[in-house]
Amino acid sequence: MSPISTNDNIEVETINNRLAAIRARIAAAEREYGRQPGSVMLLAVSKAQPADAIRAVYAAGQRDFGESYLQEALSKQTALGNFAITWHFIGALQSNKTRQVAQHFSWVHSVDRLKIAVRLNEQRQEDLPPLNICLQVNIGAERQKAGIAPSDLHLLATQLRPLSRLRLRGLMALPPASNDVGAQRGYFRQLKLAFEQLRNDGHPLDTLSMGMSTDLEAAVAEGTTLVRIGTALFGERPPKH
Repeated sequence: MSPISTNDNIEVETINNRLAAIRARIAAAEREYGRQPGSVMLLAVSKAQPADAIRAVYAAGQRDFGESYLQEALSKQTALGNFAITWHFIGALQSNKTRQVAQHFSWVHSVDRLKIAVRLNEQRQEDLPPLNICLQVNIGAERQKAGIAPSDLHLLATQLRPLSRLRLRGLMALPPASNDVGAQRGYFRQLKLAFEQLRNDGHPLDTLSMGMSTDLEAAVAEGTTLVRIGTALFGERPPKH
């Protein structure tokens, strides 16, 4: 295992404190809303963050990291190749990116159409385990956001059944931004309802990918199993050059 090293911009103590605070928030929300302790997984969203920041979070015990920008992610995977990281692709997925995503990630949270799923299935290497995927749902019907309409979920989930190199695990959503907890919970409740409907239709789903730094408590209240946390863990993203 490579030693943990950091540059001058990465304060290990700060990272450790932030990670502990996030874990405490999740645990407190689990208690408040009657969830099983440890039932909500933390995905550290490391997009636009340097490899040294990931090393610091990894050293504190985090193993799952989410990336949105493919070339940046591949560079970090090379730099961190000796670390036992589970990589999640959480960004918009275009057809010209599917081959590398299929080969270099364990999870994809942003599948929203059959064409993308078919390409991922065809391009997943046979010596790798099936690629875990979540269907991205446009729960707020926002034109600027990707995602399938809830009414189309049943058809797409059924179309994925023959794709043996994929494993449909659940649903993901980026609901409209709101500071109102009631509104936050309303959107998450809609996604949980869609999730339960698919389970009732015979799809063995186990993952609800919903909740971020500003609304994780509302997501825990409505049944999330995975929260995607970036800013509260790493701080504001560095400016892109």
